[in-house]
Amino acid sequence: MTIKVTKLTRASQFRARLTQAMTSAGMTQSELARRIGSDRSTLSQVLKDDGARLPGAHVIGACAGALGISSDWLLSLSDRPETATQLLSASLSFSQAPRALVDEQIFAWHREAAGYKIRHVPAGLPDMLKTDDFLTWEYGPHLGRTTQQAINASRDRLNWMRAARSDYEIAMPLFEAQSFAAGTGYYKGLPADVRRTQIAHLIDLTRQLYPRLRVYLFDARRLYSAPVTVFGPLLAVFYTGGHYMTFHDVERIETFTNDFDVLIREATIAARDLPDHLTDLAQLIR
Repeated sequence: MTIKVTKLTRASQFRARLTQAMTSAGMTQSELARRIGSDRSTLSQVLKDDGARLPGAHVIGACAGALGISSDWLLSLSDRPETATQLLSASLSFSQAPRALVDEQIFAWHREAAGYKIRHVPAGLPDMLKTDDFLTWEYGPHLGRTTQQAINASRDRLNWMRAARSDYEIAMPLFEAQSFAAGTGYYKGLPADVRRTQIAHLIDLTRQLYPRLRVYLFDARRLYSAPVTVFGPLLAVFYTGGHYMTFHDVERIETFTNDFDVLIREATIAARDLPDHLTDLAQLIR
């Protein structure tokens, strides 16, 4: 139910919030008046008035700008004193994403989310579920002599998942697994024995770790998702290739969580059925 705020109440709240903001900023009436280009007596009258009058929009905006707060908050139109720029800065951040999975930031996010469900749409096959041979083929051209670091990081990530209290849900496009088995697209040139061993490895892991680890395949012709990881209610991280785009605000995290849950509900291959599906795909390897 929407609560109607009277003019008198709004004016009273304006004075209280302006006083609160000045106190927080350590700013006197004289200093604020000087910053907004007004007489101290005018500002003093605004603060002492007990009626329903509000100062003009230019005064309210100038006060908000000088104090680094939101005009909407001063007028009780918002419960957040931060400006739109401050809110955006707090809710969205960017950080560099190395090509390698040797990434302490990702690991730190996993540790922070221990105990929460982690939802993940990988850019390809999930790194922590890859064999050493596959990682060597994939990361060798990019990392050179640091390929072993990628292998060690993958093992560390898998060991963390085994020991952590978190549940992991992974959603992948159906074509990703099919392309891998057939050695087409991104996986062209990947030796058949590496693909065969990788699929056997996926079958073993998805059987051993179920239900703590659940991997689903969705039809990308019907549904789409960018590479994203949702760390419980804490944050959602999109992978853009060169950077991570990180959302911290509750509303967006809930939106991305709901989007992910649609992938799970509409999955063509459910987690229980994945090992059998992978067994069938193994027959495509030549």
